[in-house]
Amino acid sequence: MKSSPTHAARGAGRPLDRRADPLARIRAEFDGLNGLSGVWRSARGEVCVADPEAVRAVMGNRHGTVAETSDFFHHRHGVFGPRSAQIAIGRAARDLIRNHLSAHRAELDRLVAERLAPHSEWPDAGNLLVLSHLREVLLHRDAPADLRTTVEAIVARAVLAGARRRHPAPSRLLFRRRALRALRREVQVRQDGLDGSSTPRDLLDVVVGRGGPATDPRELVEIYLSFLFAVVGSVGFALGWSVLLMGTHPDRVAADPSWTVREALRLWPVAWLFARTPSRVQELGGTRVTPRDRLVVCSYLVHRHPGHWDRPDEFVPQRWATAAPDAAYLPFGHGPHTCAGATVTVRLLEDLVGLLSRDWRLSVTPHDGAATQVGPALAPPRFTATLSRPDGCPGRR
Repeated sequence: MKSSPTHAARGAGRPLDRRADPLARIRAEFDGLNGLSGVWRSARGEVCVADPEAVRAVMGNRHGTVAETSDFFHHRHGVFGPRSAQIAIGRAARDLIRNHLSAHRAELDRLVAERLAPHSEWPDAGNLLVLSHLREVLLHRDAPADLRTTVEAIVARAVLAGARRRHPAPSRLLFRRRALRALRREVQVRQDGLDGSSTPRDLLDVVVGRGGPATDPRELVEIYLSFLFAVVGSVGFALGWSVLLMGTHPDRVAADPSWTVREALRLWPVAWLFARTPSRVQELGGTRVTPRDRLVVCSYLVHRHPGHWDRPDEFVPQRWATAAPDAAYLPFGHGPHTCAGATVTVRLLEDLVGLLSRDWRLSVTPHDGAATQVGPALAPPRFTATLSRPDGCPGRR
């Protein structure tokens, strides 16, 4: 869990400036190849990878194609490890989230009515809804109140789309130092209290318990923040794309919510770009690469590859009635470092999309001049969603 001018997006915002927007630039280069290659050296010198077979070779790394790494467990000093600890953290987090979603599934209808009806501003509304629903997964109910305030401030100042631009650099730096210090203190408290038998109460317990008492608290804080960004950021943005596509294509909303979610993730994979380093001099999709190169794997282009998808730039959720995900579909990455929580988070998305399509009438109004918000994650353009009950009674806050 840890981020274009097309038919699906043109109606939602202004054309993107290719000089400033990396998504528009890489799409333009790919289109210029006319399907002749899915691996090429970009104008900036990076080696871009959009061929599904080459992507799976790089991300799966079964033959040591690239230097071993992990997007989720990467921190400023390297990669958190050993691998066994990564696996243990992923499994425990998945179990914690799954159990919470099962226990609180009945609350989703109330949450949608309170937070999204009758009007809501997106994509922030999606992030904040997910935060509300999974608040006790992030920090258990008895966690210090000031720590909970800090975590919610991190969401407001760093997770929401465009949040960083709303604060000057000195303010961001000061807040970052204070937030990291507060999280390190809590990690140290929990490390001191480890007994090896406690069931994790929240994701911070998962990270501390599986990381162990001897692990540098700074590393554990970074892993916890990866969870925060993945859970609130990525899941919230994926919900935003689903809502936007449902609202702009009401005639195509699928009877099965899983089709809508899959198609939204195909068109707009939140984790759209992965960086890798070749392990040796080799040929990749006909392009010579060396350890000095930077490979850029673009799942956005894989998902729109005209050689693998019919009507690749169109929102067609019904394609999933018969089509099974294949080599050209990897919304959560691929290989040993595929998102550990993909299955449970998709379940939440499907539950919410099912509620919205079954119990509500949805319309969306894109904001003037809004465009896809491109960063480490792909966030939807800003829009307003309006919900009303099918019987004509508007939802209440």
